[in-house]
Amino acid sequence: MSIVTTSTPSSSGSNQGMHASADRTARRCAETALFMRDHVLSLASHDLRSPLNAIHSWAYVLDRKIDTNDATAQRALEGIRNGVDQQVKLLESIVDTTRAETRTLALNRAPFALRPLMDETIGDVRDALAAQRNVALELDASIDAQQLDGDRERLAAALWLLVTFAVEASASGATVALAARVDASAFEATVTWPPAPAALTDAGLPHVLEKFAREQATHPHEAGRISWVLGLCKRVAEAHDGAFEQGEWIDGQPSTLKLRVPLAGA
Repeated sequence: MSIVTTSTPSSSGSNQGMHASADRTARRCAETALFMRDHVLSLASHDLRSPLNAIHSWAYVLDRKIDTNDATAQRALEGIRNGVDQQVKLLESIVDTTRAETRTLALNRAPFALRPLMDETIGDVRDALAAQRNVALELDASIDAQQLDGDRERLAAALWLLVTFAVEASASGATVALAARVDASAFEATVTWPPAPAALTDAGLPHVLEKFAREQATHPHEAGRISWVLGLCKRVAEAHDGAFEQGEWIDGQPSTLKLRVPLAGA
């Protein structure tokens, strides 16, 4: 069954419902920023440790080659080792400590219906951004009463970010489609849209994601890596023993974001 929601906000929703949607959006934005910070620090930790490990290994090789009676060379080696140790301690004290808040992603698992979550996601993104951007949202969900045993709040945040990011990267008049499927063992959500990267940094358009996050998303990312702002989607999927994928942006071709998680918890 396919439902198409236009870019016009629903006039039937109560003020209470609109306030609830606005509160969820504010919370989602804060969560997105928190997990983006965590993702960036994780990358920094990894990318800095690799060369430090290499320096440490080469220092060991040099130690075996250099004359032990050469005082100058021995002082140089000691300086290299001390420098590596200081950098590692810096990573541990600043980077790793800062990440402690989200290092272990606790899940509050319970069975919940998937279809209401899809409808809520579309409604929240439409009201917060899509309507203002004249971007239509389309929901194609062959889901009736299926349930997923997982953390509804975490998955709601991930789905919201999938659709919001696509709207942020869409031109006026575009359509963002959310397709939801359930097979024998997993739930899969795929967002497809015609990307317009320039929209991410257009100051004349309304936005909900942080400027820094939107600007970084316009840069090419290395194979296997995702835009920093989508760190929450990756963490939530992996915490549920699932996976998250970000498709490439190719001129003239639709782009995709895909999240897949098992229906039943481990």
